[in-house]
Amino acid sequence: MTQTVPVAVTTEARSTGNKIRAFAFGDAEPVLDGGRFLNLIEVWHNGRYYEPPVNPRTLSKAMNLSPHHRSAIALKVNLLVKYFVEHPVLSAEAFERFVLDYLVQGNAYLEAILSRSGAVAQLEPSLAQNTRVGLTAGSYWWIDDKWQEHEYAAGRVLHLRQYDTAQEIYGLPEYLSAFQSMLLNEAATLFRRRYYLNGAHAGFILYINDEGIDDTSIDAIEQSMKDAKGVGNFKNMFIHSPKGKDKGVQILPISEVAAKDEFLGIKNTSRDDILAGWRTPPQLMGVVPANAGGFGDVEKASDIFFENEIVPLQRKFRSAINRFAGREIVVFEPRPKPAGAKA
Repeated sequence: MTQTVPVAVTTEARSTGNKIRAFAFGDAEPVLDGGRFLNLIEVWHNGRYYEPPVNPRTLSKAMNLSPHHRSAIALKVNLLVKYFVEHPVLSAEAFERFVLDYLVQGNAYLEAILSRSGAVAQLEPSLAQNTRVGLTAGSYWWIDDKWQEHEYAAGRVLHLRQYDTAQEIYGLPEYLSAFQSMLLNEAATLFRRRYYLNGAHAGFILYINDEGIDDTSIDAIEQSMKDAKGVGNFKNMFIHSPKGKDKGVQILPISEVAAKDEFLGIKNTSRDDILAGWRTPPQLMGVVPANAGGFGDVEKASDIFFENEIVPLQRKFRSAINRFAGREIVVFEPRPKPAGAKA
């Protein structure tokens, strides 16, 4: 994460006395300098509960920043729910919501609803976006959209988090390292959409210094360029000057946006960063390969992905929930061996 600070530089030309103004951009300034990064992740409290280091609503909205980000989340959720054995205490729907919160927010909560005998009768997920950790050990709060507060009974909430090395109160999602790439991917798409929707852009300067083109012809050229706005833009233009000279009419690109904005390069590079942040093979995400060889064997990629990513999550969910409930509630079906695999 960097910030670029513009610096205006003004110089005076001694020969003519005219002022020449130049505008330059300073070097990229890392956010990590000066301790400001620590200020962003500091966990503060209001006397009752702690606030998360990253706004949960921002993480919820970020689900739709990139199709690759959303698809990677859905892939892990679907694989976990696929092999989950539904239990009367924890339904498949409740488990899916719990897993989704854990992957998106880095925190997931389950509220235990007790029977008259004191045993856990039902486990219901508490929306991570609205749940806060209390200052007292084992206390949790529910904060609704109108900032109405409700404190859960002590010891009734299971909090499962992705560990953060900076603090031990809340978890942070592991995809944060790819967050800038997600924003870049979205920005590239929005820029391209605006580029095509904006019929008034030219992208160049039409420079005419041909003596054979009079004012009437200039007015006609100007009107033709104005008519190219909106629907029917990107038209070609014909200029005839019988006594014209070399470079009498020139097209000077301003930034060559259409040819050099590296749209595909930005989209592909940011996509790779997002998939790396989730450690997800592209062939499992519906990504179309750019080369003839493709991405390789999809079954092998699926097996490795399941073994390295899904199995550890299964163990973590099974251990935490069963220990919290005091009995075996979370069970996963064994994954069938792929065709052709050795017994």
